[in-house]
Amino acid sequence: MIWIELLVVLFFIFLGSKMGGIGIGYAGGAGVVVLTLIFGLDAGSVPVDVILIIMAVISAIAAMQKAGGLDYLVHLSESLLRKNPRRVTFLGPTVTYFMTLFAGTGHTAYAALPVIVEVSKEGNVRPSKPLSISVVASQIAITASPISAAVVIFASFLEPLGVSYLQLLAVAIPSTILACVVGAIVANKLGKPLDQDPVYQERVKAGLVKQKSVEAHKDTKEAKRSVGIFLIAIAIIVTYATIISKKVGLIENPTIPRNEAIMAVMLLAATVIALVCKLKMADIPSMSTFKSGMSAAICVLGVAWLGDTFVSNHIEEIKEAAGGMLNQYSWLLAVVLFFASMLLYSQAATTTALMPAALALGVSPIAAIASFAAVSALFVLPTYPTLLAAVEMDDTGTTKIGKYVFNHSFIIPGTVTIAASVLFGFLIGSIVL
Repeated sequence: MIWIELLVVLFFIFLGSKMGGIGIGYAGGAGVVVLTLIFGLDAGSVPVDVILIIMAVISAIAAMQKAGGLDYLVHLSESLLRKNPRRVTFLGPTVTYFMTLFAGTGHTAYAALPVIVEVSKEGNVRPSKPLSISVVASQIAITASPISAAVVIFASFLEPLGVSYLQLLAVAIPSTILACVVGAIVANKLGKPLDQDPVYQERVKAGLVKQKSVEAHKDTKEAKRSVGIFLIAIAIIVTYATIISKKVGLIENPTIPRNEAIMAVMLLAATVIALVCKLKMADIPSMSTFKSGMSAAICVLGVAWLGDTFVSNHIEEIKEAAGGMLNQYSWLLAVVLFFASMLLYSQAATTTALMPAALALGVSPIAAIASFAAVSALFVLPTYPTLLAAVEMDDTGTTKIGKYVFNHSFIIPGTVTIAASVLFGFLIGSIVL
């Protein structure tokens, strides 16, 4: 029966991916109904902490967006990119990486992508080069962000094994940054120069390529204040997580645990932003970050619940079948996470569904942390929103989805970046842990 039940899980994941967007969450919940009521499995654990963290962080980001904070960050990024247009392949992913690291969601990349396109054309750089690695950088940075749901929930799995939240970040941040540099180098080698591309030349003749002029931008006090408040909130979270950790032990019996502290501080930040910037509460749910974040919460609910329902009921069979192989070839975990995340479409959902099983099978903490970046293979199927946005925004025609689905502009830079991150993760992890 285990194989039939696995097929049920895969069917509902496939159905959700075909539905697109929030549909994968819907289909995940439907799969739980089938597994429990028809096949008689016990329902798995609902990833409550992950969902609540996503909701709390997104509420603060949406308030910052309403106050103009995201526009302010994009303006700063645009100033940096326009000063060095020929280096946009390296500066573009730097911008999207740190915006995601700072905000805890890769959806902030939407605001930077059109800027990257325009700067690429100014510097005669093929836009597919910076766009491909910039999208990948915005995805992989989730596994290094101190406030992303994926990092926080993974940290909670590692703590019983003696690995702290700060140690996880100490490995994840440098390994993903170095990996993005490698990915940018590879992306920079792909494709002809822009002025030699025949598709681009045809689009120029047809008048399909536009060069937008630099628009004057005035940053408001509210925008700057909202960014400052959000940064202070992140600093508070990291500081609090440090002083309550067992490694530091300044507070042995904290009155509020780390996960709950993240939620509370993010809600506090949203409150302060709303009051200081005098926001209308009715406008915040209409922000694009709020909509995408709440959709992500539903996706995590359905898919992670479905995965845990299957795994928790068959953990012994899984240990027997795969435990020895994963212990002997620990890098195989990265391969499993890579293919799982391309279907689950969420770093948090993939982490919640598979990491507990991997650790239960005896995978070492170093191997698990090194493989963590592989949950960001959201670029493999060319249907992820930021990927599609990059294709649509590139009016030069260089960023494209190939005839055979997988031969698109993002597959090589993305795969190389994740492979490099896993390698750097093993190297840095052996030093930090």
